[in-house]
Amino acid sequence: MGPSQARRTVAVSEYDPQVLQAKWQQRWEAQDTYRASEDADDPRERRYMLDMFPYPSGDLHMGHGEVFAIGDVVARYWMQQGYNVLHPIGWDSFGLPAENAAIKRNAHPAEWTYANIETQANSFRRYGISFDWSRRLHTSDPDYYRWNQWLFNRFFERGLAYRKGGLVNWCPNDQTVLANEQVVAGKCERCGADVIRRELTQWYFRITDYAQRLLDDMAQLGEWPERLLTMQRNWIGRSEGADVLFEVEGRDEPVHVYTTRPDTLFGATFFVVAVDAALADEIVTDEQRAEFESYRAEVAKLSDIERLATDKEKTGVFLGRHAINPVNGERIPVWAADYVLSDYGHGAIMAVPAHDQRDLDFALKFGLPVKVVVHTGLADPGETGEATPGEGTLVNSGPLDGLTKTEAIAKIIEILEVDGRGAGAVNFRLRDWLLSRQRFWGTPIPIIHCADCGEVPVPDDQLPVTLPDMRGEALAPKGVSPLASAEEWVNVECPKCSGPAKRDTDTMDTFVDSSWYFLRYCSPGYTDGPFDVEQVRKWGPIDQYVGGIEHAVLHLLYSRFFTKVLHDMGMVDFTEPFKRMLNQGQVINGGKAMSKSLGNGVDLGQQIDDFGVDAVRLTMIFAGPPEDDIDWADVSPASSQKFLARVLRVMSEVDSAPDVSFEGGDVALRKVTHHTIDEVTKLVESQRFNVAVARMMELTSAARKAIDSGPGAGDPAVREAAQALAVMLSLVAPYTAEEGWERLGRTGSVAFGGWPVADPALLVQESVTCVVQVAGKVRDRLEVSPDITEDELRALALASEKVASYLEGMPRKVIVRAPKLVNIVP
Repeated sequence: MGPSQARRTVAVSEYDPQVLQAKWQQRWEAQDTYRASEDADDPRERRYMLDMFPYPSGDLHMGHGEVFAIGDVVARYWMQQGYNVLHPIGWDSFGLPAENAAIKRNAHPAEWTYANIETQANSFRRYGISFDWSRRLHTSDPDYYRWNQWLFNRFFERGLAYRKGGLVNWCPNDQTVLANEQVVAGKCERCGADVIRRELTQWYFRITDYAQRLLDDMAQLGEWPERLLTMQRNWIGRSEGADVLFEVEGRDEPVHVYTTRPDTLFGATFFVVAVDAALADEIVTDEQRAEFESYRAEVAKLSDIERLATDKEKTGVFLGRHAINPVNGERIPVWAADYVLSDYGHGAIMAVPAHDQRDLDFALKFGLPVKVVVHTGLADPGETGEATPGEGTLVNSGPLDGLTKTEAIAKIIEILEVDGRGAGAVNFRLRDWLLSRQRFWGTPIPIIHCADCGEVPVPDDQLPVTLPDMRGEALAPKGVSPLASAEEWVNVECPKCSGPAKRDTDTMDTFVDSSWYFLRYCSPGYTDGPFDVEQVRKWGPIDQYVGGIEHAVLHLLYSRFFTKVLHDMGMVDFTEPFKRMLNQGQVINGGKAMSKSLGNGVDLGQQIDDFGVDAVRLTMIFAGPPEDDIDWADVSPASSQKFLARVLRVMSEVDSAPDVSFEGGDVALRKVTHHTIDEVTKLVESQRFNVAVARMMELTSAARKAIDSGPGAGDPAVREAAQALAVMLSLVAPYTAEEGWERLGRTGSVAFGGWPVADPALLVQESVTCVVQVAGKVRDRLEVSPDITEDELRALALASEKVASYLEGMPRKVIVRAPKLVNIVP
């Protein structure tokens, strides 16, 4: 080793990640290293890598550390493969946390929001993510939410945005309504408060018009996790059945009832209306009204989850009316009950207690008839208290007797349609997206209410409708939007008649902001529309999206809906926004989710201070498959730091002359290098990033061994291994890889060093080691051809002298797994 080589080794004897971070972060920023090319003549194929929008609630946490490290592996791999990669960053910056902080601090929400954004932006830069910072956006900027309003107006023109009154989910803590998707187990998904039902007039997006397309187009999503698709299918909840018309005494129009089991119509012995449905209030008799209204008030205190609980005692009240069963003319009593919801079907059901457990529980509680119409071979439900909802043969059902369920459904639908008493129908669990919010820090809904003209959209040339300057206590929730108190802002002229009018005082759900942000990234400074259609055509749809499973029926469903509407408007030429989806796990500690109350939180910034960015990122990736949880108590960033020091030392000891022919190098090490390249390539493609890191570690050990006890640091094969390591390692440890690349004498960023290609000739295995066991113990090892047959390997194993010494006569059984294992049972 020459003097210069010795000096280089001493220089890296102390691995200082903070020095490397300061050096390379400054250089990346100065060179705008990761900016996507907008050159129309750039011949490279484009790839779009998207990370789920961060919310600026504080500095980056461990969850951010994991998800952005995973996304960066993909983006950097594509860069190495020679693609023109778009990897943007922005902030989903409207929302309640900022508003609550402003109330507490007597400030404007923007102050808290933008301060946190800058904190996170600085942390992202430190974390070394390959973002194109020129595309940065914030949804709370007027030049972004202007286009929320523009899109709202287009939805309004198409009948997809509408306002109606009805019962909604209300969070008493946040003092705002919630979409069905934002209620989890009867609680607000954001703050955990028990959700109640409240009568309000609200704005909706008609997502139900796209329910079938949202299901059908899942055929395009073969690279999404199956559990995510299952969650969406279940939420959309398509079912087939029939709409049946029931005459109700005292009402001119028949009542529609949707049922998935029209074959059981002959077994309907009573009729149930949701207690909070308008129909119940309409048909209840004067004699029953007082009891009904008292019952309705009690049910209003319950969440939908509580109402639908199977173990809840059934309650209800007779409405004093009867309905007519359309297939047999029987009069059946009409009840109001809590176990039917007003937004299911038409808010009323036919009750078939013999074959539905909830109906049976209700019938037994109130002494209502139970009539078996499907013979299943089980005992009478009226006697056992156990309903029989399964398959069987129809009985007590007139023209349906003797038919199977499938046959009976087809037959009864035919009869209903001929008689004009019903028809086959499809129903969806999905309900229209309630997007109004009674809070300040969001996009104002661009509608003006005029006594003469009705609902009038704000003209496009008057957008954006910006928020007034309100702060502190003025923002405190009062059950109505704080904007209602901003009289100068509220009172305006009608755009149509110039008469006195008022602005709508609700703001939009922040999921509107994130339903199309990925399109804005393609042209963030565009002023002639929400995005440049041509740029979206060049970049979209997104090739890889990385984010949490918790948004399976929120953000992802809404984004798919928006994309389909924009496709119908001719603004995008694809119907699904995200080709490939990767859901990361959680970072936990000691087997539990991190929380202040448990005292098990881990601070990302402190981990970076202690071990360096690359060690933290490497630990995140190496801990397990991306979709698995990472228990920080079980991993070791200190060990990752030691490995990085080792690999940088290998790169530093290699001859810095870049123009070297590798063909004259040590063949054994070259084979290890090329096998590693081949395996890591396949592992990254299949998103088994943790195993890819393990292979890099093995190559580092092989290179170290070659330097210390093999051909030495000057051998071309060692340099080949070091260069391959620098490029592959750049996916997970960019600072260390960048430094090593420079010490290898290479110019330009390692991010564009070019992914190494395995030489097929060096992948050929001349021999493999076969283990031979006798009675489960290893008795010999044989070097054999990788292509050896089972018969050849069996004969070779039995001919072994070492094996023969443990056998007396012919063995009872020989199990051969060519070419690596023979197991002999004596």
